Amino acid sequence: MKLGIIGLPNVGKSTLFNAITGAGAQSANYPFCTIEPNVGVVAVPDRRLDTLSEMYSPQKYTPAVIEFVDIAGLVKGASKGEGLGNKFLSHIRDVDAVVHVVRCFEDTDIVHVDGNVDPARDIDTINLELVLADMETLERRIDKTAKLAKSDKSLAPALAAYEKVYAVLSAGRTARTAELDEDENAALDEVGLLTMKPVIYVANVSEDEAAGVSPDNEYYKSVCTAASLEGAEVIPVCAGIEAEIAELEPSEKAEFLADMGIEESGLDKLITAGYSLLGLISFLTAGPKEVRAWTIRRGTKAPQAAGKIHSDFERGFIRAEVVAFEDLVSCGSLAGAKSKGLLRSEGKDYVVCDGDVIEFLFNV
Repeated sequence: MKLGIIGLPNVGKSTLFNAITGAGAQSANYPFCTIEPNVGVVAVPDRRLDTLSEMYSPQKYTPAVIEFVDIAGLVKGASKGEGLGNKFLSHIRDVDAVVHVVRCFEDTDIVHVDGNVDPARDIDTINLELVLADMETLERRIDKTAKLAKSDKSLAPALAAYEKVYAVLSAGRTARTAELDEDENAALDEVGLLTMKPVIYVANVSEDEAAGVSPDNEYYKSVCTAASLEGAEVIPVCAGIEAEIAELEPSEKAEFLADMGIEESGLDKLITAGYSLLGLISFLTAGPKEVRAWTIRRGTKAPQAAGKIHSDFERGFIRAEVVAFEDLVSCGSLAGAKSKGLLRSEGKDYVVCDGDVIEFLFNV
């Protein structure tokens, strides 16, 4: 999963990026310049893997990972190339979902790029640039498809879908707000529109609200109102506190969060929201050599899940030996689960569930 972090300058975007990528078991940061984005890879916290590690004492512990991309430079005029906008917009095309950071606090020491804090305006500024870029993309696609459709009538449905979304964009709305059926969505998937990307809004609040946003915070309510128009989730996070958490040893983090009255770190919130937004789950493999989490889309069948490990597993799939994580833990071992009839043999039509512990049998 690749999440792109966007937002105006001085909203806390880079602070949040540095904090969450510093909080992971593994990070890979590339030197930032005015063109290339910062990239960080973080491990997905998974207590199930910790439990399996205690059970098997494996040689290797491999969690799932998320790649965060700090996409800078989105300013007014980005759709027309301002601030190297075209380059930055291309970086958004490469991510699976967008994390839109919006400033929701006052601080005279941090100058806002537009002079004052106004979350609704900030969101509109970013979305407008993405909408304008998408309109330009669709104009080219509509023109080309309309010409081809004169001799190929099968293109008519796709053309209609393009025109339907273009009308939504022309009204100043993002493409993800368009009501599309399955075929129309499939047609638009090929276009790669920026505003079709799923979005999570992060409301960057003050340290005083790190443990809970005040009901009087009009900035936060403004973000929630804007997000509701797109059916998007809003996660309140204090980027400054996240930076402090990132500097702590793992053993100290839980105590720090408890002292602050924070139930869950911003990183954990983002991971949970990202998995839900993209319809992702994890299945697990476990043994003395390695315990590992594998990320798949919800609804994936056993052979395709096996293919995440190796293409030979999918090509020569025979069956999957499956036990639910909770059942494995309650029985204490795979042998115990098998003796109680909780270890199942599943075939090609089995849909993998979150937390399944699986061993694949194959022959090639």
